[in-house]
Amino acid sequence: MDTVKVKRETKNKIKVDFERAPLWVRLKQKFFSFNFLKNVVFKIFRLILLIGITFVILYPYISKILKSIMSVSDMKDATVVLISKAPTLNQYWYILTENGYLKAFITTFLVSFSIALIQTLICALVAYGLAKFKFKGNAIVFAFVIATLMIPQETLKNSMTAFFRQITMIETTLNPVSLVLELIQKWTGVFENGVGFTNSLIPLYVLSVFGLGFKNGLFIFMLRQFFKGVPDELEESAFVDGSSTLRTFFSIILPISVPMLITVFIFAFSWQWTDDFYTKIFFNDASKFSFMSTIDGVPATIREMMKYETSSIQQAYSATLSGTASILIALPLIIMYVFLQRRIVEGVERSGIVG
Repeated sequence: MDTVKVKRETKNKIKVDFERAPLWVRLKQKFFSFNFLKNVVFKIFRLILLIGITFVILYPYISKILKSIMSVSDMKDATVVLISKAPTLNQYWYILTENGYLKAFITTFLVSFSIALIQTLICALVAYGLAKFKFKGNAIVFAFVIATLMIPQETLKNSMTAFFRQITMIETTLNPVSLVLELIQKWTGVFENGVGFTNSLIPLYVLSVFGLGFKNGLFIFMLRQFFKGVPDELEESAFVDGSSTLRTFFSIILPISVPMLITVFIFAFSWQWTDDFYTKIFFNDASKFSFMSTIDGVPATIREMMKYETSSIQQAYSATLSGTASILIALPLIIMYVFLQRRIVEGVERSGIVG
């Protein structure tokens, strides 16, 4: 106790002596000490590093946005790098009106929403089984799930294409579904090619129903980690009350998993929204099916306007149109992320992947 008292009194005495010292002495001790200079150098270095990293990350996006409002005269002007001298929104207008943006938006939204919904439910069922049921081969099944994350999608391209082409004989049994989609096509113009296992939406839904859709392995892993953290007492109490496994899953487990399910749904929706891998596999002519990935073509008006320009200008303008289309494709996802950011972060935190 005496030692603590002496230290406290010494500290107070030093503080009083410092306050009574002349101003220039206090400034010298405070701003010209080694610790102060070390902290200043470290903070300046950290600031420069953060600015540099931020610039490297944001520059491609800033460049794409600035180039999307450039006119043909800007591309002919060698002095124009990023800042346009004659800004225009013609690129946006041509893509919105001539490339069928609205139709592609409706089609992609309906397909992405329905597939994301199916994938969320199926992955939740698989993850719940892997997390809560101890059976022989549990670890092996989970290892196969993880393997789907490590195997590049390109390696499965030929096998998936061959599989769905070989079962086209079953298409005749899908007539009721075909009739429904033909009516939807007649009323809305979205499902242009009907159904079938070739040049149709059926393979996308089949993969989703069987848990083999794009990034489904990641969704199963995230949900499994979450379900492992759910107390077993909740299920045991439900079983004591006579609840079945499925009823327990739908009435107890799913309601407490809403933040995690929303996160998985958003990821599934976003990846399907920007997908051009599966559409190129399952559609012989993807340009005839109005997905978002098909709106980056050169509109007829632009093609006519640019036919007298040099090849370098044509290539530059085509690149600008492609960049503008990518902005319009990503814009709905950005808006969705702004409103659902808290849900996404909360879901990732609860998954157990971080922290």
